[in-house]
Amino acid sequence: MSFSTLVILLCVGCYLIGGIPFGYLAGLTRGIDIRKHGSGNTGATNVGRVMGRSWAGIVFAFDVLKGLLPTLAVGFWIPSQAASFDSSSLSGQTAWLVGGMCCVLGHSFPVYLRFNGGKGVATSLGVILGIYPYMSLAGVLAFFVWAVVLWFTRTVSLASIFAAISLPIFVTLCMFWHGFNVVVGHAPMIVFAILIAGLVLYRHRANIARLRDGSESRIGGHERDTNSP
Repeated sequence: MSFSTLVILLCVGCYLIGGIPFGYLAGLTRGIDIRKHGSGNTGATNVGRVMGRSWAGIVFAFDVLKGLLPTLAVGFWIPSQAASFDSSSLSGQTAWLVGGMCCVLGHSFPVYLRFNGGKGVATSLGVILGIYPYMSLAGVLAFFVWAVVLWFTRTVSLASIFAAISLPIFVTLCMFWHGFNVVVGHAPMIVFAILIAGLVLYRHRANIARLRDGSESRIGGHERDTNSP
C-alpha cells in the first residue's frame, strides 16, 4: 500500500473519530435527543443548557480528546512511514494538519448525524494541542483568551470568536519568537490556524448576527442559547 493511500485512510479515520457525536450520545443516556432541545446543537454548551454543567464538562472533555488523540497519533505515525518524512518538513506538516482538520470537519459535519454537528471549538482545541510542540502554546493562549472573554461577557459565542481570531496571531508570534526562518519553515501551520479560525467564524455566523443586534444569549440568562462548541 502506497504512502498516499495510507494518508487518505488516515484522514478518513480522523474524520470518523472526530465525528463521534458525544453530545448526542450523552443525551441518549438520559433519553433525550439533544437536537430537539435548546439550540438543537450537539456541542457542550447546548448539552449544558439542557442537561446541566456536569454533562457539559464531560462532553467538552471528550470533544477535546477526539481532536487531541488522533492528532497526536498522526504526529507519531508520520516519521515511521518514510525516511526523511517527518512532522517538521513541509510535506510532513501538511499531512499532519490535514489529519487534524479532518477531525474538526468530522465534529462540525458528522456523517452520523446527517452532517449537522457542533461549532468545532472544543475539537479544534484538541487538534491544536495535539500538534505538539509547534502549536500547543498558541492553543493554550487562545484558550486563555476564550476563558477571559467568557468570564467578562458570559457569552460563549463571543469568547469562541475572540479565541478563533487570536489563534493565528499567537501561532505566528510563538514561531517568530524563535526566528523568522521558523515562521517560513512552518508556513503550513500558520495557514492551518487561519483555516481553523475561518471555520469557527463561519460556524458562528448566526451568532455574529445576533451579537450585532444585541439578541445573543448569555450564560445564566433566560434566552435561548444557540452557542455550542
